[in-house]
Amino acid sequence: MKRDFLKVETFEGTYPFKPHYEEINGFNMHYVDEGEGDPIVCVHGMPTWSFLYRKFIKTLSQNHRVIAPDQMGFGKSDVPQDKEYIMEEHVENLTKLLLRLELNNITLVIQDWGGPIGLGFAVDHPERISRLVIMNTSVGVMKAGRKPWYAPLVEKGIYKKFIMNIGGVIKGGIYNKEKISEIMINAYKAPFPVEEYYIGAFAWPKDIPVGEDHPSAEIMKHVRSNLNKLGEKEKILIWGMKDPIFPKKMIEWWKRIYSDIDVYKIEDASHFLQEDAPEEIISIIKRFLK
Repeated sequence: MKRDFLKVETFEGTYPFKPHYEEINGFNMHYVDEGEGDPIVCVHGMPTWSFLYRKFIKTLSQNHRVIAPDQMGFGKSDVPQDKEYIMEEHVENLTKLLLRLELNNITLVIQDWGGPIGLGFAVDHPERISRLVIMNTSVGVMKAGRKPWYAPLVEKGIYKKFIMNIGGVIKGGIYNKEKISEIMINAYKAPFPVEEYYIGAFAWPKDIPVGEDHPSAEIMKHVRSNLNKLGEKEKILIWGMKDPIFPKKMIEWWKRIYSDIDVYKIEDASHFLQEDAPEEIISIIKRFLK
């Protein structure tokens, strides 16, 4: 399924970027490509798209080349109905895109599912990575028997209803409610006009590996066990401290992996910290890149 209805949509000028497409594994993958210089690659998660990084793109592209892809099934990318929406597929899609663009000296900016997917590329191509900007994400397999965050929704029979309330999901992940606008919410809802377009959004939470026999456990373990390949890279951790999905205790988890990582705590930000505190985060990244 195509999303031609979004191809030139700018959401009242808040997303004024030329659309770029590459055919990846039989579907058209959309990405933003703005500016010149060493590349910054911004990878989104559930249930967002490159719109999440619109303010990052506008500012950082003044001195760098900023690439922000829309993952399969999200944003302006196609919504194939015959694909498996699993981590391995998303990593392969991102890898093929970034290799086709022949990117080197990459600063990788990741959050939510963008974390394991972006790092899936990075651990297999560490020579192409220069820096890491890690935000509210994790890499690992949950112990068998543990309940993921969405389990109560499944038990109550309201899982699909919850996911399809994209506006509610976005609002729930933003701490500073005054930052929420009608244009913003419309932009996050726009890729999902009818249920068939939600196939990726339905799949992503359930792709969190619980137990060793989960279909995505193997690739998740591969990424986790190879994070040491990025140990010598420059890196920072920026954390929204009001995130109910990735609580602040996760900071210590990342510090155990990368003991030298610099940590920036955004006290008044939740899961979608790019919406809660864009100016503050952009300022941190600009200083990091100098």
